[in-house]
Amino acid sequence: MMNRFEVPIAQLTFTQKLDLMETLWADMIGNEKNLESPDWHANILNEREAALNAGQLTVSDWSEAKERIKKNVA
Repeated sequence: MMNRFEVPIAQLTFTQKLDLMETLWADMIGNEKNLESPDWHANILNEREAALNAGQLTVSDWSEAKERIKKNVA
């Protein structure tokens, strides 16, 4: 196992941080079979599906959702 190493995150520029995130994400996607979702993910998905089927939740298409998020964040 590799030793833990420190990355001086606070000293990186915004662009460098984005590059680092993209590099990490690309590597993780290549190993997605090794990633397991925790049990609570399935529990939440099951609860939300049941609420949707019971008519307690509504859905939006992606463009509507993005607009709503933009309004709530601004």
